[in-house]
Amino acid sequence: MRKTSIVKLLAFLMVGSSLMYAQASRTWVSGVGDDVNPCSRTAPCKTWAGAISKTAPGGEIDALDPAGFGALTITKAITLDGGGGQVASTLVSGTNGIVVQAGANDVVIIRNLRINGISSGFNGIRFLSGKALIVEKCEIFGFTQNGIDVATAGGSVFVTQTNSSNNTGSGIAITSTAATKVSINDSEFDQNGQFGVFGSNFATVVVSHTVANGNSTGFIASANAGSVEMDLVNCTAGNNTFNGVQAGGGGATANVRVAGVAVYGSANGFLTGAGGTLKSFGNNFNTGAGTPLAPNLPVQ
Repeated sequence: MRKTSIVKLLAFLMVGSSLMYAQASRTWVSGVGDDVNPCSRTAPCKTWAGAISKTAPGGEIDALDPAGFGALTITKAITLDGGGGQVASTLVSGTNGIVVQAGANDVVIIRNLRINGISSGFNGIRFLSGKALIVEKCEIFGFTQNGIDVATAGGSVFVTQTNSSNNTGSGIAITSTAATKVSINDSEFDQNGQFGVFGSNFATVVVSHTVANGNSTGFIASANAGSVEMDLVNCTAGNNTFNGVQAGGGGATANVRVAGVAVYGSANGFLTGAGGTLKSFGNNFNTGAGTPLAPNLPVQ
């Protein structure tokens, strides 16, 4: 009997130890870590996926050193932080980089990461559900679809100081199925095969101090299911193949408002398509085809 009791006690302690690892508010990953570790600072894990199972909801996973930490699906509130001044990365082939499929009240923060699709990954960051996604100081490139893909039924997205480039699709694409708000500031979307910033169904997109260069079209709002709104403030669209800024082209309403927007080197500077309205609030510049926008007047 005594031996049985000792065995039960040891089993209880092992389970309790595992639960403590799972409930850590901060965990760590390292290129020389191991996912069997508790993901503490002195015994870090090797991958994001290994660490997230040992991190409490609302907690944080931090990178200790430069390394590639693998693909990840996020199903709870969490912060991923690659740390400043180093190369904390996710390299993926034939899959998505980071998929966010969190709960209705969950906020997910991704910062200081380099996410590389190696010319065969699907989407760099794919936001499917959650209260909010915050992307800060990230480099996203080399994906066959979109750098950031927002395909939610609601929620909010905030993108700051982030570059999304050299993707076959768009730098960021918002194709939601319910009202979704997206704010982009101080970011860059370059050399993408389709669009720099693409706002579609049910999206309200506000973009400030942001550049979209070398895409097929720099900034576009075009929808088929639900109307889309896009505001561009102090932005630049340079050397895009077709259009600098486009409003409309689908079957639903697309409204674009611009202020302090400069368009250089595109076949068309400002363009409206089916269902599109483009309105200027002044101080815009266009070297493409067509006439410059008149302040406070819609261009049809």
